[in-house]
Parts: sequence; structure tokens; C-alpha cells
Amino acid sequence: MTREYIYHRFERFWHWVQAALIIFLGVTGFEIHGLFTFFGYEQAVQYHEIAAWSFIILIAFAIFWHFTKGEWRQYLPTWKNVRAQAEYYVFGIFRNAPHPTKKTVLSKLNPLQKFVYAGLKALIIPTMVITGLVYMFYRYPQRYEVLSLNIGGLQTVAVLHTIGAFLLVSFFVAHLYLITTGHKVTSNLKAMITGYEEIPDSEVMAAVETVRTGSKETVGETKEVSR
Repeated sequence: MTREYIYHRFERFWHWVQAALIIFLGVTGFEIHGLFTFFGYEQAVQYHEIAAWSFIILIAFAIFWHFTKGEWRQYLPTWKNVRAQAEYYVFGIFRNAPHPTKKTVLSKLNPLQKFVYAGLKALIIPTMVITGLVYMFYRYPQRYEVLSLNIGGLQTVAVLHTIGAFLLVSFFVAHLYLITTGHKVTSNLKAMITGYEEIPDSEVMAAVETVRTGSKETVGETKEVSR
């Protein structure tokens, strides 16, 4: 095995804090909806609001980091190898087939993950943030009258917020499964803790061979042009 540093320190911090906040927002949010009782309604509302503001602040720092480091490019969707990746998850993984894509510091997500994360970051999370803010400032107490929103009602907002919550729960469940799809059951989890990804030597040799082949082709093209 070859260890390669894939996940930066802030990336790991942001990932784990985001996961903790989403879980806490889910617990308090579903309690507010009356699915169970744990903190109590009033405290659940208070904790949910505190977690929501913490999540918004984390998002602001994450956006700044992604754009200053150029990491936003990791989420650009591509159709290349999408079918191969889907077939791997459905069939290949149970047959011990080789992974169709190779993880590097410049390409941390496979094609299916790029589509899912792009939708999560560009659609689901913004929807949750916007509808959540509308919830907080809709006809708020008098001291926040300047910031209060006087719209027709919260029915549409409530439906969108709840749909977004269930989509986040679905993503969380799928994420738990994908954690176990590394070279070992704990490989992906360990990588997100230490930052180092364990890459089989066979994959490293394949990558080196690809680079060598590409270099030879480039040299050949250069000679051809010089002639």
C-alpha cells in the first residue's frame, strides 16, 4: 500500500463539523415536528436555531476555502465513467472488481459523487438555508420587526424545508454505506480522520504507466512536428 495525502486539515475539520451539525439539526428539527420528545419543544427550537446559525457560519468559511484553494473544481459534474461507476456500485463491488476511477488530491470524488455533491451544495443546502431563514424571520417578535418577513404563509416553505430534510437524511444513509466501499471497510473513514488515503500498489503502478505512456506519446508528437 502507498499512503497519499488527500484531505487537507480544514477539509477534514469542515467535513466532521458539518456532519455533526446536520445530525443535530435533523434531531432537533424532527423533534420540533413532533416525531419524538428528547430536549423538549422550546429547547429543541432554541438549539435548532443555534445550530442553524453555526451551520451558516461554517458554510461561509467553507465557501471561502473552496474558492481560494480552487477546491470548488472537485464538484464539477462529468459524464465520463458515470456508467462504469454505477455498475461498480451495483455489481462490481460484490465481485471484488477494481475501482473504475482512481482517487487523487486533484480528483477526490468519483463521477457519481460529483453529481450528488453538486446537487447537495448547489440545490439542497441552499434550499434548507433559505427556507430556514424564512422560518426564523417570519413575523418574528417586535424587537426584530425590521427583519420580519410578512409573506402569505409558511406552507410552501415548510414543505420545501421538510423535503430538504428527508433528502439530507437519505444522503446521510447513503454516505454511511459509501464509507464502507473502500479497499477495506474502514479505509475511507480512516482517510477522513488522518487525511491519508491508502492506495494499492497495483493502482500506483497503473497510474505511473499511464503517465509514462502519455509522456511517450507527447515526445512522439513533438518529433513528428519537428520533422
